[in-house]
Amino acid sequence: MDRPIAFQSKLPNVGTTIFTVMSKMAKDHQAINLSQGFPNFDPPQRLLELAKHYMDEGMNQYAPMPGILKLRERLANKNQLLYQTSIKPETEITITAGASQGIFAAIEAFVHKGEEVIIIEPAFDIYKPAIELQGGVVVPYCIEAPDFKINYDQFAQLISPKTRMIILNTPHNPTGAVLEQRDWLAIEKLVKHTNILIISDEVYEHITFDGKPHESILKYPSLWNRAIVAFSFGKTFHCTGWKMGYVTAPDYLMKEIRKNHQFNIFCVTNFLQHAIADFLEGQSYYQSLPQFFQKKRDLFSQLLEESQFQLIPSYGSYFQLADYSQISQENDVDFAKRMTQEYGVAVIPISVFYSNPPKDQLIRFCFAKTDEILIKAGERLCKI
Repeated sequence: MDRPIAFQSKLPNVGTTIFTVMSKMAKDHQAINLSQGFPNFDPPQRLLELAKHYMDEGMNQYAPMPGILKLRERLANKNQLLYQTSIKPETEITITAGASQGIFAAIEAFVHKGEEVIIIEPAFDIYKPAIELQGGVVVPYCIEAPDFKINYDQFAQLISPKTRMIILNTPHNPTGAVLEQRDWLAIEKLVKHTNILIISDEVYEHITFDGKPHESILKYPSLWNRAIVAFSFGKTFHCTGWKMGYVTAPDYLMKEIRKNHQFNIFCVTNFLQHAIADFLEGQSYYQSLPQFFQKKRDLFSQLLEESQFQLIPSYGSYFQLADYSQISQENDVDFAKRMTQEYGVAVIPISVFYSNPPKDQLIRFCFAKTDEILIKAGERLCKI
């Protein structure tokens, strides 16, 4: 056998993600999977029927590169209704293969070698490798338990002449924290008179709790002029496996994003776009999501009242953090693996979301599960 061909990895420190590892462990040990962030229930029946209808109607070839216009028009109307922002569907919305692909395309379009990108840690795992693949420099800002708030005096010290971009995520994965008006106003002051771009990852836009509205960057005109905003149909309609999302940005930025998009995937699934466009004629479904998921958050919280876990308030997303320090002094990765093997519940350790993890003993549960599964998980967790 010939020797392997020599090459230099562009991501030498990246291995299999913890989400893949924990989901495999859950399957191997027949554990309840509260680790990877996906629902275990189906999308709305009407949406499934529309998808089949348009597949049967022959919408199985390439869609237009930026997405079908009908869907982009519905999204522009939706954003006008929710955030009072006028977005041009022809030039300022692009349908993507999930929000992740849209975020990647934006980073690829604007980050050059040596430029700095500030991310908030704990951070979703796509940000860092996407930046590094472009030769960019990741500048992490660590938010801390239990409130996970940004100290803007400290945050301001990270901004330098090399800062190309800031990536923000609200509602936040994995902490469940949400950005408020004061946050956007503080960011607005920091980036004024700079060329800094902002990616706002808002995939959980419809999952906020306790009466808190989603505070989108789209509500702030001076920030919108420098923003790329990512959204997810998968998170909204419980169909993460469809890998459907979209990004919106001012047309002068979207031109660059589409250059990358067209040579990466060109377009996304045609019949699903038609189905989602028709489903978006109504507003009641996504407007009901805060109540739907708050019931699950509250149920899960009640189920763990007799446990030794200390829950940290979740104000959005479908994730719940818990402190396990009263149970074990193990590091979070070892504890998460032992939970899966010995107690039959798979979770995600929080240290994997950091460049330099703090010593907090925190794990993340996903409560986007049927009540039956949550009750069964609660019974097991209370025995630990």
